[in-house]
Amino acid sequence: MLARGARVMWRGIRDEPRLFVIAVVGSCLFGALVIGQAKVIGWLVEDLVVPATTGGEVAADVLVLGPSVLIAMGLGRVVAIFGRRLGAGFMQFALQARYRHAVTGRYLRLPVSWHQRHATGTLLSNANSDVEAAWFPVAPLPFAVGTVFMLVTAVIVLFAVDWALALVGLVVFPVLFVMNVVFSRRMAPRQAHAQHMRAEVAAIAHESFDGALVVKTMGREDLETRRFAQRAGELRDALISVGRLRGLFDPLMESLPFLGTLLALLVGAWRLDQGAIELEQLVQVTFLFTVLAFPVRAIGWVLGDLPRSVAGWDRVEHVLESTGQMPYGTQRLPGTGAAELSFRNVDFAYEPAQPVLHDVTFTLPAGRTVALVGPTGSGKSTIATLAARLLDPDQGQIALDGADVRGLTAASLAGTVALVPQIAFVFDDTVRGNVALDRPGVDDDRVAQALATAQADTFVARLPEHLDTQLGERGTSLSGGQRQRLTLARALAGQPRLLVLDDATSAVDPRVEARILASLRESAHTATILVVAYRRATIALADEVVYIESGRVVATGTHEQLLATVSGYADLVTAYEKAEEERERERVYDDADVSATAEQEGVAA
Repeated sequence: MLARGARVMWRGIRDEPRLFVIAVVGSCLFGALVIGQAKVIGWLVEDLVVPATTGGEVAADVLVLGPSVLIAMGLGRVVAIFGRRLGAGFMQFALQARYRHAVTGRYLRLPVSWHQRHATGTLLSNANSDVEAAWFPVAPLPFAVGTVFMLVTAVIVLFAVDWALALVGLVVFPVLFVMNVVFSRRMAPRQAHAQHMRAEVAAIAHESFDGALVVKTMGREDLETRRFAQRAGELRDALISVGRLRGLFDPLMESLPFLGTLLALLVGAWRLDQGAIELEQLVQVTFLFTVLAFPVRAIGWVLGDLPRSVAGWDRVEHVLESTGQMPYGTQRLPGTGAAELSFRNVDFAYEPAQPVLHDVTFTLPAGRTVALVGPTGSGKSTIATLAARLLDPDQGQIALDGADVRGLTAASLAGTVALVPQIAFVFDDTVRGNVALDRPGVDDDRVAQALATAQADTFVARLPEHLDTQLGERGTSLSGGQRQRLTLARALAGQPRLLVLDDATSAVDPRVEARILASLRESAHTATILVVAYRRATIALADEVVYIESGRVVATGTHEQLLATVSGYADLVTAYEKAEEERERERVYDDADVSATAEQEGVAA
């Protein structure tokens, strides 16, 4: 544990060497002044206090020089403490900021498949409490280094005074260190468990809060409360275990230096009686033992927090060393206007033994609208995700305008492709902020144009502050269809050359959806459109249809061609159409019931 903790601290020192040097210099200066102060106090007792209490003569220079030196040393200690704390504090916060940024940056570079295997609450814990825990010992670390310097200097001073008093120091100081080592070993598993439980509690809390609507509508409040309470109770027990051990250790660490002081007084009185030392030296030694009681605890703070630091660092390092990063190339797409997309013999599997796509090959000609149709679980969303390069295929190639997407720069890919996913995500921001996303060139005119194309301008105009309306977390003030249209407008504002719609209008009225697709086709900024579609009316608007089953392309062609030649496609589209008609009839009946009830209530009134 000490070795692993030392490696973590050394990494922090390498990352912030200047701040560490400032803090250590301040700490060592503090130690030197403390030892010097012991010497001055011993001199003042010998030459000032004893003569003054025994009727002897006190030299005038002692009366002036003694207090002046003590005041100067006190001011020096203030400067040293300020430098130590400032350097250590800045170092700790700089490291926390550095690694929060590194963890978050790593999250953004890791593929979607990695995120699907890790709970969001755990990831939040990695970037927050784990980073904080990893660098928690940095604050007392310079003080501990200065204390080691102070102890070594103190032992040298003790030997210079008297060998017997030095032996007292050689007994007390190593005992302090051994106690810290024992404490660190016993604390390590407790701190690791507590850090793990912090992540568990964060994960459950995030899941429960994020799914608050489901929790309430399903009547699971009590169950979720009990689930959270169980983990919170385990965290409480883990922290109590940590606190009990610390409660046993801290008093021992605090009392041992005072026992050392008492032993030094006993040995010192014996040596003074023998004439081996003078009163000044005895006062100096006992003062050293007294003032070292607090600084020595800094070593205990560092060693006591190392287990938590190692536990936090292990979890942070797991993220930083995670594999699966998707490197970008250096190629840029020189073309403008709609882009051509092609899949060539693409295979993909989320898990090695469970392939999702098999030899998928098709081409979306530039400027065309292609519908991707297939049964549930056939791989449509995976194809949409691959088209936006949120995943890379296991085999085969995906190309834009003939260029492999893996060779493109991140900026070129982001400026070419926009994916509108099934679940519309809205930030806790204004309408303008959600659509523009602070992207260069996306001004209010382009935002308005994107909202109009997405058929979102009408409901935005009815909002209290229009573009400046705050939408709340995840856009809770909007309906599902409104959120989808706003998300579509966000994608359109970037003027992509390839627009991928992964069932992005499922919550939108069919008539509005038809207007959206018509607006996309008639837009001044033309784009190739790949739309994962279910509704027959949507499919019929496409120039071409790609029909897939079980991760394989079964047929391509126009809607009419596939309807006449592919039985599976005809059955699927017909089933979708019947379901839509049934839902429409239910809606009409519900509206009629509501109207009839209202009329009856009016007559009764």
